[in-house]
Amino acid sequence: MAHRLDGKVAIITGAARGQGAAEARLFASEGASVVITDIREDALASVEKELRDAGASVLATRLDVSDEADWERTVAETLDVFDRLDVLVNNAGILNMAGVEETSLEQWNQIVSVNQTGVWLGMKNALPAMRRSGGGSIINVSSIYGLIGSGAAAAYQATKGAVRILTKTAAIQYAPEGIRINSIHPGVIDTGMVEEEVPAEFQPALIAATPLGRMGTPEEIAYGALFLASDESSFATGSELVLDGGYTTQ
Repeated sequence: MAHRLDGKVAIITGAARGQGAAEARLFASEGASVVITDIREDALASVEKELRDAGASVLATRLDVSDEADWERTVAETLDVFDRLDVLVNNAGILNMAGVEETSLEQWNQIVSVNQTGVWLGMKNALPAMRRSGGGSIINVSSIYGLIGSGAAAAYQATKGAVRILTKTAAIQYAPEGIRINSIHPGVIDTGMVEEEVPAEFQPALIAATPLGRMGTPEEIAYGALFLASDESSFATGSELVLDGGYTTQ
């Protein structure tokens, strides 16, 4: 099935690399106009050029997801250029592996501001535009560690659990308006964030704990986001799409 997102406009955060870039490529290939955002402006420009060269309809803009003014500007630019908003993928996130006592207040506040406050601000600012468009789909990227604990990454896991429940309460609130809100829970995915933040000596154990015996790819998460963004998932809201190679089944 081709062109599953024809006519839709999607904002994707954290789109300069990894899962966000994979989602942007896939959404564009399926007919969406994509608004790609990140704070990594050089890398974002590279993704923008790649998409334009492929014939995609794309707008690239710097967005610090923890900054409400940035969100207001991004949504306004989206409406100015494309005149509608149908999909939001709250993908941007940061990771710190420190445990409870090892996490400083500064680290805690930084991770909460991006992973948790950023998701809330994204929804808050996208919802009026989606209402104007007659409905929409919001996809909040949580984690397997929004479902289970690991004994590490205390601030990261706290935020991902918060995203899970925020998704559910928002899904109930906005269902009458035809705005669906779901969460994705990736397992161990082969991304720059994992490479940079998860010590190399821990990675084999994470793979060993995954029944499929490997890391996932950003593209595999992107296909889950594509389903939730498309009309194929029209009866899904408040749900958790777990893409973890079986990690949480044990």
